[in-house]
Amino acid sequence: MRPSQRNLILDAAIRVTERDGITALTLESAAEEAGVTKGGLMYHFRTRDELLLAIQRHLTVAWEEQLVAALGKPLAEASAREAVAAYALSGVEPGMARKADLAFMLESVARPELAEVWEELMRRWAPAPARAEPADVDLLLARLAVDGLWLYEATGGPSLTEPVRAALRRRVAELVGERAG
Repeated sequence: MRPSQRNLILDAAIRVTERDGITALTLESAAEEAGVTKGGLMYHFRTRDELLLAIQRHLTVAWEEQLVAALGKPLAEASAREAVAAYALSGVEPGMARKADLAFMLESVARPELAEVWEELMRRWAPAPARAEPADVDLLLARLAVDGLWLYEATGGPSLTEPVRAALRRRVAELVGERAG
């Protein structure tokens, strides 16, 4: 099946952001990267704001697909603990962090309509605990640890050695009550 023109444009816009930063993302730069005319891009996204919102949704769909794969079943069939464990354990794996994801998350700070897309994903996969029970706090610690690792890698921190990553994987697995693989 041929990828839709819309998805090609979104992927191109993400590449522009990954390479040149979010301030370089314009309708023109996304169209050029996608190999379409500005009019062709504007058929799908009339404004930069529409493009940004569509990118947020596109990124979170990709994250959700990775998380469902890590979970091994639909989210609706999982407990809250299993969902957070899948989030935390997948977050330790290399290659999860991209500068473009970080740029769009940071853009969300000042734009509620963009922030809501990320917040909705996090409410489903790694909500804040309602209780201060040790097991709930351990889940939060695991989430915060992998969020920190993700930020470390997205901002270009030195690559971790496999022994260090394996040790992190084991520790996160302990926090979420799983056995490390």
